[in-house]
Amino acid sequence: MHVELLYHTPDPERAIATAARLCYAPVGAAELMETMPEERVKSVLSTIMGSGHFSTLEHASYTFAIDGVSRALTHQLVRHRIASFNQQSQRYVKFKDGVAVVKPESVAAAPETEAVFDEAIEACVSAYQKLLDAGVPAEDARYLLPNAAESKIVVTMNVRELLHFFSLRCCNRAQWEIRAMAHRMLELARPTAPFVFADAGAPCVRGACPEGKMTCGNPYPRVTRD
Repeated sequence: MHVELLYHTPDPERAIATAARLCYAPVGAAELMETMPEERVKSVLSTIMGSGHFSTLEHASYTFAIDGVSRALTHQLVRHRIASFNQQSQRYVKFKDGVAVVKPESVAAAPETEAVFDEAIEACVSAYQKLLDAGVPAEDARYLLPNAAESKIVVTMNVRELLHFFSLRCCNRAQWEIRAMAHRMLELARPTAPFVFADAGAPCVRGACPEGKMTCGNPYPRVTRD
């Protein structure tokens, strides 16, 4: 898996604070963006994050390039509806040189389960290649490709949705592959807006676990903003 932060709103915390401050300021957003002191930016952000008035967080966005993840992961990812996605197409891309796959550690842990997995993948990929060679369109041959098939996807989310995404997918109860991806995305985003993302992640980093009897019982360390 490779996750790269392609782009984000320049100075995202100042952009968010400017949008929030505009509601109460006699001057325009452009002037606020230029002149608001850093301590005022932090004060406004503190108010926003503490009050839950998160609409202003939607004025900053992040775009990630994600490679080497499974179709099983991307099927979960695109359920996050307040986001934009562009994914490598199995309809137009022909994988004539083989299909890379993601193999779960639980499968690779034992020779017998790994052999079952490898045999099934080999059969699927071999049949896929035979259909392509026979002139079957890639859009139809792809019906044979497994959830394990590697994919590439570009994802854009605003900060409000990113925080929601991290809350769900950084949790220990999230599926392992998308959890690893979410933690990597958070590692890349946090330095760009350290106050906003200070306590981002699973809900247990901010307070009690909301999962009830479904809790993992192994919470992450609590985090507080400076």
